[in-house]
Amino acid sequence: MLKIIYAGTPDFAVPALEALIGSGHDVVAVYTQPDRPAGRGRKIQFSDVKQCALQHGIEVVQPQSFKAPADIEQLRHFEADLMVVAAYGILLPLAVLQAPRLGCINIHGSLLPRWRGAAPIQRAILAGDSETGITLMQMDEGLDSGDMLAKASVEIGAQATAAQLHDELKQLGADLLLQNLDAIEQQALKPEKQDAELVTYARKLSKQEARIDWGKTAQQIHREVRAFNPWPVSHSELDGKNVKIWSADYQAAPADGAPGEIIGHDKSGIRVCCAEGVLVIRQIQFAGKKRSSAEQVLNARKLTGQRFAPL
Repeated sequence: MLKIIYAGTPDFAVPALEALIGSGHDVVAVYTQPDRPAGRGRKIQFSDVKQCALQHGIEVVQPQSFKAPADIEQLRHFEADLMVVAAYGILLPLAVLQAPRLGCINIHGSLLPRWRGAAPIQRAILAGDSETGITLMQMDEGLDSGDMLAKASVEIGAQATAAQLHDELKQLGADLLLQNLDAIEQQALKPEKQDAELVTYARKLSKQEARIDWGKTAQQIHREVRAFNPWPVSHSELDGKNVKIWSADYQAAPADGAPGEIIGHDKSGIRVCCAEGVLVIRQIQFAGKKRSSAEQVLNARKLTGQRFAPL
């Protein structure tokens, strides 16, 4: 039986923690980021991983970083065989990576070496990748640069959003970890170095890049709508007010109209001209309103002939 430290913060990291708890191995501690205020009321909220750990009576540790020697000593005190990391969000120094007998294993949401970094799920959609997956990686001091131990892939559907892919991958990560845990314990997995020529970086998302540039192709904007759901959500201005676009499709056929011009609106969608092709908006949210389907908006607003603001 392994003594395991688990490190993670958001919802993505919960299934793997639950899998470890049910595996028969001993999860001796859970590390997660410090509690922070969230929401409109700015109330202090526990991370999803902390909530899970507390429900199972597991000790939770929340250092700001590992710069203080006391934090390193505390981690060593657990005398763990293995540390499993998933979306923790805090850099682990060499002293932490070397503390467990078997080192630290990361559950990463891409097929490394493609999409190292903070937003691999979204960047895969934005790039038009046909597949993505999970990589189990032996962590080193670099950014997702360690040796690969195991992989599992999934197809990226033509309409898949980041939210949907996130939920698929978080369970896949838990499954892949359990499938390989005995081999990790026995040190039976053959580490594979990443090909430096194939490395791509998944930089962090920003609200600014979610503003729609109607001078792009409809296909690219469609990818952005999918990638930025649920955050930061593709948006544009209409009549001086911000409008969020939650769901869309696209037509490659050319259409008469300026980029951003709404050339039609019926039950099937709101059709907007792009540099190439037409974006068909299925679900939209006007300022101060709830999300609505194109059909629900049809009787309330006459949109044909209006134009979204350029970038």
